[in-house]
Amino acid sequence: MTVRILIAGEALTDIVIEADGTHREHPGGSPLNVAVALSRLGHDAHLLTRIGSDARGDEIRAHLAESGVVLTPGSSLDQPTSTAEATLDAQGAATYTFDLVWDPDASGLPEQVDAVHTSSIAAVQAPGASTVEDVLRRYRDRSTISYDPNARPTLMGDPASVRGLIEANIALSDVVKASDEDVAWLYGTDDVEDAVASWLDHGPPLTILTRGSEGAVAFARSGRVQVSPVVVDAVDSVGAGDTFSAGVLDALADKSLLGAEHRLELEAIPSNEVASVLRRASALAAITVSRAGANPPWSHELD
Repeated sequence: MTVRILIAGEALTDIVIEADGTHREHPGGSPLNVAVALSRLGHDAHLLTRIGSDARGDEIRAHLAESGVVLTPGSSLDQPTSTAEATLDAQGAATYTFDLVWDPDASGLPEQVDAVHTSSIAAVQAPGASTVEDVLRRYRDRSTISYDPNARPTLMGDPASVRGLIEANIALSDVVKASDEDVAWLYGTDDVEDAVASWLDHGPPLTILTRGSEGAVAFARSGRVQVSPVVVDAVDSVGAGDTFSAGVLDALADKSLLGAEHRLELEAIPSNEVASVLRRASALAAITVSRAGANPPWSHELD
């Protein structure tokens, strides 16, 4: 089932430094990656972001156009494009440093969407975080709200300074997905499952924890659900979590559970349906892990 989804958040150039010291550049940013993944899966993806007028911005626009993502009218401006430097270790895990400005123009957004997704820096970095919050509030009465905190400690600083903002976004959301590393950083605890389960008390009917080689765990009103990981030969992890987020929305769309009018049905989603959502998202993320860069699958690759 094809749906219209608005993604709000940063688009930037990833400068990837491999374990052997070689460099490569490609378009990135967690929200951009989600938008690309959703569009490649056949959905009508609109991206509210901030892209400069330089060569890097041109490359990002071409990448989005190739994948079918629609940029909102205020997303391009005469400024440098932000960058994120990702250094990969021997296992392909990335650590980041950023050169980023986040002050998006939310003009010309689509009137009606089935879901709104945001993630990472966009939801906590001033001044644009207030714009993102306004967008979530504007659409909440009509759309499913999806959120991935996707922590970036280099930019976010002390977790105590952003915990309140992140929990406020969780309270506005219907679906929240986070990695175990992000939750451990945010709360300073190894009891990451308890933290994600507690988010149900903030309001979302579905919260999800990804655990790398241990698979994924979800919490819903129907209970706790765990699925095993999809095992692949990993190339790098860049964009895998973003593909997982897109996979969750794709699976919920297939079950006709997106849109505010389906909120009560999402509240009542049974455990077996939650498991199928996790399996879909895990399978899509595994494809991204198996190849270089944030390169989510196209729908024709899944046939």
